[in-house]
Amino acid sequence: MSEKQRIDRELAALGKLAPAGYHAGLHIRFASPLVTFQTYNQAWTDHYTAQAYAMRDPMIAWGFSTEGETRWSELELPDPFGILDEAAEFGLKYGVQVSCGPISSRTIAGAARADREFEADEIAEIGDIIRRLHDLTEPPESLTQAQIDALRLIAAGDRHTAAAAKLNISESALKARLTAARERLRARTTAEALQRAKEFRLL
Repeated sequence: MSEKQRIDRELAALGKLAPAGYHAGLHIRFASPLVTFQTYNQAWTDHYTAQAYAMRDPMIAWGFSTEGETRWSELELPDPFGILDEAAEFGLKYGVQVSCGPISSRTIAGAARADREFEADEIAEIGDIIRRLHDLTEPPESLTQAQIDALRLIAAGDRHTAAAAKLNISESALKARLTAARERLRARTTAEALQRAKEFRLL
């Protein structure tokens, strides 16, 4: 089974446990996650983003200060902006929060339902899923020299044709190296791959 298939399997299991959706920010570094998976109501996501709630969310604050799992209703941090009450209005009435990993690469996730509190065994299962996703999306420790060479030339401003000529390879071979680098870095674009490679000090 490929890594993508394993991730998809974990997300499918998480979706069954969280009928009102979930949001998982994996390997948060410099205030931004390496990978994000989310199925919350789009109206709530848009509202949350427009209000810049990520900087005020008590569940995120909890996630950076604690590892483990907790029900939203058991939160002991203040919520002066009423974010949890607003979430309930969008169908995210009951929830569980999970936090794992070192503070330098923390994963924080929430899962919600509208009908009842999560049972203890469901919370434990959600926690296990998030920890497996954290492990599956661990940033790479290295790139191949061929991938590094290709990324560096593109970063320097070379177009594909020029970069391929400098490396004495075909343009299709260059594109294959860039594709492999994007996959390894879990990046959607070459620009994103370059940014992540720099953040991980792989270039």
